[in-house]
Amino acid sequence: MATSNIKALISGELRKVWELVLNVENYGAWRSDLSKTEVISDKQFIEYTKDGYPTTFTVTLVEPYRRWEFDMENSNMTGHWIGIFTDKGNETEIDFMECVEAKKWPMKPFVKSYLKKQQAQFVADIRKALEGNNL
Repeated sequence: MATSNIKALISGELRKVWELVLNVENYGAWRSDLSKTEVISDKQFIEYTKDGYPTTFTVTLVEPYRRWEFDMENSNMTGHWIGIFTDKGNETEIDFMECVEAKKWPMKPFVKSYLKKQQAQFVADIRKALEGNNL
């Protein structure tokens, strides 16, 4: 199982960062890697890449303004994501960890580098969305 972690300070109050990240219906407006999201229920949603590849997410824990966790699965992988949000005044510290198991053995050597790339893009997209205030 590959594990990847990213920690960053985001310019913006905790409530604003939390609400941006948890508003999955609006991901298509600011996530550069997605074409759309589909909300199935308050516990489940599907993200679609720009190429239309779906990944299903099932929320397992919500501690408002502190912690968000979910399981994720698609035809290539299964895993778990943990997001921890810490108030730092006008900034928010985010600490995101993903543990992923590739379903196909030839993909296993590439999982960790792929996770790191995806996490860096997610953080960059959060910063851009909050700086541009385009939501």
